[in-house]
Amino acid sequence: MAGRERFLASHNGFAFSNSWPKQPAVTLDTPFGPIKVGDASKGLCGGMAFAALDYWYADRVPPPDRPAAGSPLYTFLVKRIVDSWHVPVGIAQYFQWMNLPDSDQGFTAFGQRIITQRGLPWRTIRQQLPLIRADLDKQVPCPLGLVTVRSGRPQDMGQCHQVLAYGYRVAGPEVTIDAYDPNSGQDDTITITFDRSHPGKPTTFRHTIDIPHPIRGFFRTAYAPVTPPA
Repeated sequence: MAGRERFLASHNGFAFSNSWPKQPAVTLDTPFGPIKVGDASKGLCGGMAFAALDYWYADRVPPPDRPAAGSPLYTFLVKRIVDSWHVPVGIAQYFQWMNLPDSDQGFTAFGQRIITQRGLPWRTIRQQLPLIRADLDKQVPCPLGLVTVRSGRPQDMGQCHQVLAYGYRVAGPEVTIDAYDPNSGQDDTITITFDRSHPGKPTTFRHTIDIPHPIRGFFRTAYAPVTPPA
């Protein structure tokens, strides 16, 4: 974006990581019932990703100190994680993607392959990646919702994760996305790398994000700037 410095995790991310051992998880009221987002130790990833982008839009560096419960910044982070899940539409998207297969599904008839359902890699690479690249080509960071588990249990949505993409590189069929990971703090080496050449087949999303699960796919999260607290 013209007139604004490029986002970097080491400068624009929060100096503290997404670790809140004495704080409860955030509970969202959804069409599936109450769902806890994250756990007590790593529960504000989406709020931190959105808030870091809020500070970037405001042309301000995020406060360096971890906020106490009830403080303006902590309250803001909680508000922004709720915003990042976009109840009910966003919650429905996570749940839908959690239940999608890891490759396209279909059958062959009269020598033709008939696709009945697109898998997570195809939706990530063919539908979401062009939207993400369009933002990053304008040097505008892009929040990502990472789908990590395959499950029909709404409660497992809390195992998904959110990061903030701020750059990418292409080398032949391979794409590498640079991301601010709230779990990792101000680390400029966090990436997601994948081969985009066969989106209909199972695709490995290699990453250095601090999460215990593999990434099955990801999508661009709708975002609108909000003025962060002073």
